[in-house]
Amino acid sequence: MTSVAMTIAGSDSGGGAGIQADIKTFSALGVFATSVITAVTAQNTRGVSAVEDISSTMIGEQMRAVLADITVHAIKIGMVSRCETIHAVAGGLTHFSGPVVLDPVMVATSGDRLLREDAISALIASLVPKATIVTPNLPEAALLTGMPVAETRSDITRQAEVILNAGARAVLIKGGHGGGRDSIDLLFDTSGVTEFSAARVDTKNDHGTGCTLAAAITAGLARDLSLHESVGAAKTYLQDTLIAGKALSIGGGHGPVHHFYKWWPA
Repeated sequence: MTSVAMTIAGSDSGGGAGIQADIKTFSALGVFATSVITAVTAQNTRGVSAVEDISSTMIGEQMRAVLADITVHAIKIGMVSRCETIHAVAGGLTHFSGPVVLDPVMVATSGDRLLREDAISALIASLVPKATIVTPNLPEAALLTGMPVAETRSDITRQAEVILNAGARAVLIKGGHGGGRDSIDLLFDTSGVTEFSAARVDTKNDHGTGCTLAAAITAGLARDLSLHESVGAAKTYLQDTLIAGKALSIGGGHGPVHHFYKWWPA
């Protein structure tokens, strides 16, 4: 059977993150991509200049159309910027029993806010309990829990416990925004804590890293890998896209990672 995944996210006109990054990632990893667009952003490698939300009715219709006809094996949720969007997505997941990866997209690489302040509580109440895994970076974990940005492993553990207590079955807190020679992601689930580490890549082409990692985890789950296998494979894929992406020359700001490095050189 063909492995199929769905991405529910915003469109990035610059092509480096959001729906575009997710579809590229699914495709590179051998998974057929379906999509539900939640918002359209006007952005490039330098930042986001405008955002227009898709109506909650249309978001629901997109989900219903796909799920009524196509067997989707895993779903990734990215940018859901407002309460109406969150409730529409939660409603659309009512009869979906497969794995759900929730990537709480709150702030773009450029620093632009992508989740409204009043939508955080809705995200926690309506989508976190439906998540097989939530994948926040350090600033996002702080916003989700109402705590300062974690500086120690014990800080990260406390934040993970809050998110797990909100109903998520697993939490991957990503260390890309931290310090040190290595970027360390910590997976918290019923088996305990598992560390996934990779050397930091010195590059300005890091736009879409969070989307890409979450999409790669989703692709693994769609292919029936275990959660730990999916996270490990996704971490490796992201590292390879960062290394290959160093040679890309796209835009004047934070360029994208190289999703298709196996097929064409930068």
